[in-house]
Amino acid sequence: MTNITNRSKSKKILLNAFDMNSVGHINHGLWTHPRDQSNRFNELSYWTELAETLEKGLFDGLFIADITGVYDVYQHNIDLTLKESIQLPSHDPSTLVSAMAAVTQHLGFGITVNLSYESPYQFARRFASLDHLTQGRIGWNIVTGYLDSAERLIGHKGLKDHDLRYEQAEEFLELCYKFWEGSWENDAIQKDKINRIFTDPNKVHEIQHQGKFYQSQGVFQVSPSKQRTPVLYQAGASAKGLSFATQHAEAMFIGADSPEKLKTQVDKIRTQTQQQGRNPDEIKLFVGITVVTAETDELAQEKLTEYIHYASPEAGLAHFSSSVGIDLSQFAANEAIPYKPTNSIASVNKKFKEQQTTINDLKAQHILGGRYPLIVGSGATVAEKLIQFLDETGVDGFNLTRTVAPESHQDFIRLVIPELQQRGRYKTAYEDGSLRHKLFQQGDFLLVIYRVQQFRCKSTSKNKDSVQHHLNTQQKHTA
Repeated sequence: MTNITNRSKSKKILLNAFDMNSVGHINHGLWTHPRDQSNRFNELSYWTELAETLEKGLFDGLFIADITGVYDVYQHNIDLTLKESIQLPSHDPSTLVSAMAAVTQHLGFGITVNLSYESPYQFARRFASLDHLTQGRIGWNIVTGYLDSAERLIGHKGLKDHDLRYEQAEEFLELCYKFWEGSWENDAIQKDKINRIFTDPNKVHEIQHQGKFYQSQGVFQVSPSKQRTPVLYQAGASAKGLSFATQHAEAMFIGADSPEKLKTQVDKIRTQTQQQGRNPDEIKLFVGITVVTAETDELAQEKLTEYIHYASPEAGLAHFSSSVGIDLSQFAANEAIPYKPTNSIASVNKKFKEQQTTINDLKAQHILGGRYPLIVGSGATVAEKLIQFLDETGVDGFNLTRTVAPESHQDFIRLVIPELQQRGRYKTAYEDGSLRHKLFQQGDFLLVIYRVQQFRCKSTSKNKDSVQHHLNTQQKHTA
């Protein structure tokens, strides 16, 4: 399939560090490595040091994953989850943002929040507050959840139907749009000491919402922040998830077994985005990767061998069991895993129907305890592979997982980023402005094409530069 856009082979790579407020995240077992410091995750200095390191490397953002619930599907208990710290214990990621923002100027923060267990009002207030405190550097990864354990924790009997969760997500986001965009006009804040008017009452409006899942009436408590709506991330891959993402998301996290399959997925997303009336290049696509790098290819292979010694493929299987909702411990090593419909991550579980997969296959994919594509080599080798990967698939950037913390990020910054810069494929300095502007060069606010427009105050919609840019872009891509 020919890509629907003529995308430049010289576009610069976007880069997020991918982490979690926990010991184990993606590459399980590596917390046992003598040089690993992830056990310090409950220390604020661990995160401020990471933020400073990433900003030195000109990372676009730190994307912090999160889950509600525990991984209890494998062997029908959490023994291995506890022993190997498979995202347990884990802490609230939003609590880290203010401290990290205080020691950086440009680094963005993408925070995962499961809307199924949130009040739209309280969530919208928290993220609007963070957008203020970071001067517009906050993003939200929208997830609906996939763990039965989470439902039991909050007193429910089980997960809602997969598609129903996305129906709820639509209304949740609609209500957040109303809070962020529709309650306060841009110039409501006067700060007029002479006339004793801090806020003009005529420019603040009540929200009225009566929906299937939520009701709300009243004034949003937070005045307009730099971005108003945080940058919207999503990772839906099911039919329902893709429909939601191509309507709302500004960035998506995607993955596939091979570059060829990934390109097919990229083309599908961009086609569907265009069908939603959007510029197909308007959505930034990120793929998760793991990198092991050293001064030479040989030394990188030696480092990989060293890391493998500490990694836990079985912990990776336990994590994967909860992702698909199937206890993988029940199958023999060479037994093909049968497809079984579950209410967990539909796109991941579907792979068992599409191709024969055994436990040994999965363990081979989990040699570092995680299943993300693994790139090994010198800085130059890794840089060339990343460029090739990006040019062949059409993605826009990468979510870089950690292996041994903090050395994996330090190694990447020291060895890979200079090679990318020399090839003209990575920025040499940050642009000024909000996270949204840095990513899209289109101002601080969501473009008018988004559904958000129908919920905006009139003054907010008069963002002439943004409107004109959108119109020009649309004409270019529909000509």
